[in-house]
Amino acid sequence: MIEFWVVLTGVLVGITCSIAGVFLVLRKMSMIADAISHTVLFGIVISFIVTQTLSGVTMFIGAALAGLLTAFLVQYLRSNGIQEDAAIGIIFTTLFAISVLLITLFAGDVHLDVEHVLMGEIAFVPWDKLTLFGIEMPKAVWMLGSALLINIIILTLFFKQFKLSTFDPVYAASIGLPIVFMHYLFMLMISMTTVSAFDSVGAILVIAMLIGPAATAYLISRSLKQMFAYAISFGVMAAIGGYYVAKWFDTSIAGMMAVMIGIIFIVVLSSQIIRRIFIKSRLSAN
Repeated sequence: MIEFWVVLTGVLVGITCSIAGVFLVLRKMSMIADAISHTVLFGIVISFIVTQTLSGVTMFIGAALAGLLTAFLVQYLRSNGIQEDAAIGIIFTTLFAISVLLITLFAGDVHLDVEHVLMGEIAFVPWDKLTLFGIEMPKAVWMLGSALLINIIILTLFFKQFKLSTFDPVYAASIGLPIVFMHYLFMLMISMTTVSAFDSVGAILVIAMLIGPAATAYLISRSLKQMFAYAISFGVMAAIGGYYVAKWFDTSIAGMMAVMIGIIFIVVLSSQIIRRIFIKSRLSAN
């Protein structure tokens, strides 16, 4: 049963992050995921300092607000002439560094450290349980399941708006689509996805799952629906394959899941390159 919960957690991370990651990749905002996955620590530390507790609700709210703050500050710097990658670098490093200092000063005696945030420990998930509606499951499963449900609801309700603002933002703005609202709603979705996953698997795997499956799916997809389907499939494959390879080598589960995403990307990219070379050679022969 322990193995089941660990694998299920990895699969939920793969599905939840892959769904959010599709529009992240299409909007060319992959690096903002890196920033948010680290700056959520700032929100968690602030919420701990204020409430003196690491309960799931306060941690979730603090981290989500920190994600929105990151998105707002990056957008503010961009509007003042700073390039996006430079803005992300400045905000990401500043807030993360402040978080580390605050942990040292005010949270040194609690289970809140940088290594835990970066790498997590998915193997401990089965022992941190939560009972809701008379059902006892690991807290990570509850959080990831809730995030997945919310992501599905948001994308179902605003799919056309996200699609239009992603592929043709100028036209979307011209017909009165609330571009700013859609941007921050999407950033809230990314923040919520990140905080629901990072406690169990760490920021590194969250970044890998947000970007890797969607980027891999982008290589072979011919439609948006295909991209969602491929991204989810790759995320699940990486989670399951990464767990059993990590078990075989007795190494970090989250780390191996991230490595599997990289391997899947390389395999798909290589197959596409070989396919193009083969097609080009046949055309040349004819």
